[in-house]
Amino acid sequence: MPRARAALPMFLCLSFPGGKCDPQDKDIVDTALRETREELGLPIQEENVWGVMKPVTDNKNSVIVPVLAHVGPLESLDLTPNPQEVEDVFTMPLSHLLHPRNQGYTHFCQRGRFRYTLPVFLHGPYRIWGLTAVFTELALEMLAPGTYRRIARVSGPPSRGEAAA
Repeated sequence: MPRARAALPMFLCLSFPGGKCDPQDKDIVDTALRETREELGLPIQEENVWGVMKPVTDNKNSVIVPVLAHVGPLESLDLTPNPQEVEDVFTMPLSHLLHPRNQGYTHFCQRGRFRYTLPVFLHGPYRIWGLTAVFTELALEMLAPGTYRRIARVSGPPSRGEAAA
């Protein structure tokens, strides 16, 4: 879902619902369900959670833990997005994500040097990239094994005086 312009400095930053754990959250799943309810008005019951995916560390060393859940048929979703956090909501079927014409990769450079490659998924005017695309790719690997294959992640060598990660 594109985040509201006021919520993030980047215009049309696409992301899944999520956020930091609140003190009242009992665990990571509780946080994910609360954030989905707050941002999209979509109540998901804990029994509809399929599982917790592998944690991913972003470029600021924050650890993000994706939670995968069943929300039901897309056509029947009654969403009430929070306008302070969400500008727009869109859905797409798994078949769209699995079609090669909707998949791509972006190469990122740092200080003028190639550093890494990340997936990109295309959907109409939307370009799903960054961590949202990484989470999408991880989900596709689990939901469509043998059908979706990612390319190997490639990192360039560190610049002089820079430590390798």
